[in-house]
Amino acid sequence: MKKLQAQDPYHPSGPGRELDKTEYKVVVKFFTPDASWTWFAVSADKCDITGDVQFFGFVDGLEAEFGYFWLSELNAVRGSLGLPVERDLYWDDSKTLAEVQKEVMDRRGGH
Repeated sequence: MKKLQAQDPYHPSGPGRELDKTEYKVVVKFFTPDASWTWFAVSADKCDITGDVQFFGFVDGLEAEFGYFWLSELNAVRGSLGLPVERDLYWDDSKTLAEVQKEVMDRRGGH
């Protein structure tokens, strides 16, 4: 969580500014093992009231887009076989958001 908060421009331990996608490191990757959705998180903050965690990152789903997503939402998602979203425990967090976006768009045949 500390690495995610360190990149959150609104968190006290964050950089104090919006980072460029070449500066953000993709810290966490979530995926559906039985569907074609992947979430790449670059920052996060925990809600003091609910305890839920809100992430910001890049989502490769029906569309490829930047956005916010909640841990509770990920916990509720099920793929076609009913399997839950998993965290990629072997994810190498050295890739930038720009690199991940390029890989996804190249795979999709877009720019």
